[in-house]
Amino acid sequence: MSFAQTQSVRRGLPSLPLGRTVKDFLDYLIVEAGLSGNTVLAYGRDLKGFIAWCQSNRARRIQQVRPTLIREYLRALTVEQKSESSIKRCLVAIRMLLRYAKLTGLLEDDLTAILESPKIWQRLPAVCSKHQVVDLLNAPDASEPFYLRDKAMLELLYGTGMRASELAALKTSDLNLDIGYLRCLGKGNRERVIPVGRAAITATTEYLQSLRPRVARPGSGDILLLSRTGRALSRIEIWRLVKKYSIRAGMPRNLTVHTLRHCFATHLLGGGADLRSVQEMLGHVDIATTQIYTHVDQERLRKIHKQFHPRP
Repeated sequence: MSFAQTQSVRRGLPSLPLGRTVKDFLDYLIVEAGLSGNTVLAYGRDLKGFIAWCQSNRARRIQQVRPTLIREYLRALTVEQKSESSIKRCLVAIRMLLRYAKLTGLLEDDLTAILESPKIWQRLPAVCSKHQVVDLLNAPDASEPFYLRDKAMLELLYGTGMRASELAALKTSDLNLDIGYLRCLGKGNRERVIPVGRAAITATTEYLQSLRPRVARPGSGDILLLSRTGRALSRIEIWRLVKKYSIRAGMPRNLTVHTLRHCFATHLLGGGADLRSVQEMLGHVDIATTQIYTHVDQERLRKIHKQFHPRP
């Protein structure tokens, strides 16, 4: 028995395999913390690599995990050329696991207090011009069988700033197209109401009237976007469709569903919308998260100044 295990037994602390502790932690995030399934899956992916690292370094219990081991793991991720944002996300997952261990009595000491977060440059999100977005929205071909669905999907993504997972879960009962609003269930099961513009209303109404009734099946339920078999269109399928149409429209190859969310926010702020309203529509808890889009717009202004000013 190792020193750490011996100490944990003497103190009356449970000594469980690290994998079991992580599983219990992920269950806690779902049942007690109320985090979304996608968020918990992301934590699980980040911690899977950390568990393997710990076990290869003979740390098979949470009591054997020390700050030096965590720092070595983060350095290993750097050597593997993981992105700075990925490394920071892994550290967040490890911090939460350690806090859970302290909360449940698996650890006596709060190790998070002596773990420093890596300082990273804040990267501005990729944003397309309004003309580029219009090209993407017009990419679906009217001769294609699922043109109406895909047109509604793209218009809703850009017109509301919803995430792919939020759109995949959207129900017909969440829509009030007569008034021009929809109800969205976001991260942490937080509900918000988002206005819907005319273009998105028109495209969604045509889809609801013409195509959805033809593909709906008894098990389709109330889900808005349906596949050709009548099941709910998944988040991954939405990502693939957006990629398909972005390539067709000649957009940058790194364009994703989230790029449309960035465009939604940046174009609103560029048109004069106030930051607080954009925060509400995006579903950000902290307005500091929304402020990144003001930096994007400032960067655009800087480029315009450099391009056109006689003395750049």
